Amino acid sequence: MFGLGSQEILLIALVVLLLFGGKKIPELMHGLGRGVKSFREGMKEEGPATESEKSEEPKDE
Repeated sequence: MFGLGSQEILLIALVVLLLFGGKKIPELMHGLGRGVKSFREGMKEEGPATESEKSEEPKDE
């Protein structure tokens, strides 16, 4: 995973726990999940619109 070993991931998790505390982490993860969901929905909406715009563009001859 991104070239990180288990020790590095454990150290990062420990630092996050110390910085934000145990009560704040679930709120942060919930916000991150909503952001990812919103991003995916935006990508799904953008995909077909982009393809239809390409077909509507006038072609230069």
